[in-house]
Amino acid sequence: MDSAPEEHGPGIMGPGRLEAFSDGVIAVIITIMVLELKAPHPLTWPGLIGLAPVMLSYVLSFLVVAVMWVNHHHIVHTLRRVNGRTLWMNLHLLFWMSLIPFTTSLVGENHESSLAACLYGLNLAACSLAFPGLTWEAWRQSRAGQASGRPPKWHGDIAVVLVYLSAAALSFVSVYIAYLIYAAIPLLYFVPERQFKAARTA
Repeated sequence: MDSAPEEHGPGIMGPGRLEAFSDGVIAVIITIMVLELKAPHPLTWPGLIGLAPVMLSYVLSFLVVAVMWVNHHHIVHTLRRVNGRTLWMNLHLLFWMSLIPFTTSLVGENHESSLAACLYGLNLAACSLAFPGLTWEAWRQSRAGQASGRPPKWHGDIAVVLVYLSAAALSFVSVYIAYLIYAAIPLLYFVPERQFKAARTA
């Protein structure tokens, strides 16, 4: 079992407690999303086919949340201490993630709506923009007492945020192009950046 590096110094709580709280919030987020999947009445093939947009929106959002959770796990396990700044940066991320069930529901029920697709993209862009704070703090702690190095680039990479924003804008041209972009981005983050993972063993 992985364990967060220990740090001698002042802190509000240990990284383990921060991760446990975050895991609980993310579990609730996934639970809320799956509750949107309701069986058709009566149960027929056309009824099941009609659920396709809702199911696809759930699968996409589950993938997004899963990738964020995995990367959040690696960030937290690199933290050496948790202070007030870390707590608020983590809450900032969880706030935007907690809106994913809402925007997922909008897309599932209005999959051809440009506004729904745009709001979904803006939500994901906000989540991506919330990652740099935690990433930078973990990297800064891992480099304590060492020569300066190149900080890791993850969800917070401005390029990813811009792609999400561009896809949100493109939703007013074609919602399906926007959805393809939304689906492609998480695939880039299945494996956390090697440079950041290396910091855990430094």
